[in-house]
Amino acid sequence: MASKVTTGLTGLAVSSHPHHTLGALYGKILRALAKMPQEASYRKYTEKVVQNRLKAVEVHKDVTALEKDIACGQVEELIVQAENELILARKVLGWKPWEALVKPPPPKQWNWPPAKIVDPKI
Repeated sequence: MASKVTTGLTGLAVSSHPHHTLGALYGKILRALAKMPQEASYRKYTEKVVQNRLKAVEVHKDVTALEKDIACGQVEELIVQAENELILARKVLGWKPWEALVKPPPPKQWNWPPAKIVDPKI
């Protein structure tokens, strides 16, 4: 099979080594997630997705089969997604959303659906 010449997406170049790039990015994401508490929701759910995608990268040597298995776009798009996830994971580490709030939330802040809002102009 000949390698593709273009992704067909403006500004997104064809990756010369997508398996290596994805493997490295997924590894970095998993290392960032490992620094979070195991019970952190972001860690639990992101780890599942990234581990599944890493397994697909290891199993499928053919790019087309890899893209079909993950089903989230071309490998070049998967690389962009992984880069963005790595940036987010590192930010979440700094934000520490698993820690307790500095002060308690206002009453009924987390109630859903919100109370009916009456607009006097209507």
